[in-house]
Amino acid sequence: MYRNPGSLASLLTNPIFQAAASSLFVAQFLKTVLNLAKAKKSDIKDALLVFLWRTGGMPSSHSAIAISISSSIALTEGFSNLFILSLFLSLIVIRDALGVRRSSGLQAKALNRLGTEVSARLDICYEPVREVHGHTWTEVLVGALLGFAIALFFAARV
Repeated sequence: MYRNPGSLASLLTNPIFQAAASSLFVAQFLKTVLNLAKAKKSDIKDALLVFLWRTGGMPSSHSAIAISISSSIALTEGFSNLFILSLFLSLIVIRDALGVRRSSGLQAKALNRLGTEVSARLDICYEPVREVHGHTWTEVLVGALLGFAIALFFAARV
């Protein structure tokens, strides 16, 4: 049956789209389950926040999505120009999640600790900065492997 390439049905049945969406969903779901397992109390609001929004943690959904897109393009279209583009964009995403965001998160944490101590000693107001959570190498690796496995699953169905 012919499907209009610009249709919603075409998008939803595209293995590249399916791999990327599934990678995001599975990585965030696993992150939520692991977060709930570590938490002392089970809070549904916090669980939804982790699932829908929070960054950082195991596994890296950034890596899962990026690698699933690059891998599914390679598996369905070969080493095309689109694959090359997706590969280098994936490397940028992973590098950012691992390096820049992690470093800025650690710096924000140290700044907040220092600001709180100085605030208490000098009796001045300190408003904490937002701590952005990046990823460790292990979180990135597990996310990348998850994304690759999901891409294999969807590409094998083509």
